Amino acid sequence: MTDPRWTHHLQSVVSSTEHKGLVESVLPTLIECISDIGTALRKSHYVSQAGSANAFGDDQLNVDVLAENSIRSAISQCPFVVTASSEEDPIERDTQTRQDAQAPKEHYTVAFDPLDGSSIIAPNWTVGTIIGIWQGKTALNQPPASNQVAAILGVYGPRTTAIVALRVPGSEPVCIELGIGDSGVNDCEIIRPVVRLAQTPFKTRYFAPANLRAAADNEKYMSIISHYIRNKYTLRYSGGLVPDVVHALVKGHGIYISPVTAASKAKLRRLYELFPLALIVECAGGKAIDPADGTDILSRPLGDLNETAGLVCGTPEEVDFVKKALLD
Repeated sequence: MTDPRWTHHLQSVVSSTEHKGLVESVLPTLIECISDIGTALRKSHYVSQAGSANAFGDDQLNVDVLAENSIRSAISQCPFVVTASSEEDPIERDTQTRQDAQAPKEHYTVAFDPLDGSSIIAPNWTVGTIIGIWQGKTALNQPPASNQVAAILGVYGPRTTAIVALRVPGSEPVCIELGIGDSGVNDCEIIRPVVRLAQTPFKTRYFAPANLRAAADNEKYMSIISHYIRNKYTLRYSGGLVPDVVHALVKGHGIYISPVTAASKAKLRRLYELFPLALIVECAGGKAIDPADGTDILSRPLGDLNETAGLVCGTPEEVDFVKKALLD
């Protein structure tokens, strides 16, 4: 695969040759997928139910299936990806179709949500793809903070962009933003070589409160929302996890809250949504915690592919405030 400038940039900051396949093959393959999905979505004028449901019981849309098939097809041609699972099909399956194919010494498993926010795609709002890349053949019972070595957020709006984060042993964490053209991996431009949340003082403070209805039955969540209103924070919430988190990364400040209350159970998939988002936020200098107990999202290994949790992520001091407000 031809090496565009952005892969050369990653090579310059990732010193370890042990991850050469990740930088030169796995990431370009997945960026190519994001380009293909973005192009296909622009041509999908009709969004409809596909007549099927995923393993979690959610009805699938035609665009869900389109994105799933695109990623599955692409990674089957990447020799460094040996297993994969998705929110639509949460079983770690072999990706290589050749029976005699042997895993190279450097190999990965990919866990992905092919089209997050598909429920808001009909009104043509921004949606995204969430991808986590793990060392080895499985993400189960592995330490997320070290074994998940890369993550991608593909963003499909007026433009197609991607946030790419890497955290590999021996190198500093990397987080970049790419603009992706219709010609795929060779039509990418580095928008920002360093994605980083800002330090105080902040010109504008942003908040994104998911499941705002839960505040009606939970005094602590209501007090947090009231704090933002009293202190003149700017509301930026679309109902899409990817655009809401990316907004904070672009603006340099923000807090995203998806609480867990007695009336609002955890819905976000740890493997397919929370782990990749947490890696990206941490590589950008932020924090990502579980609102149920305040622990870091990446601190606890995955025992089951179907596990769910809540999420608080963004600017560190904002996350600390929410943690204290919810748990003290």
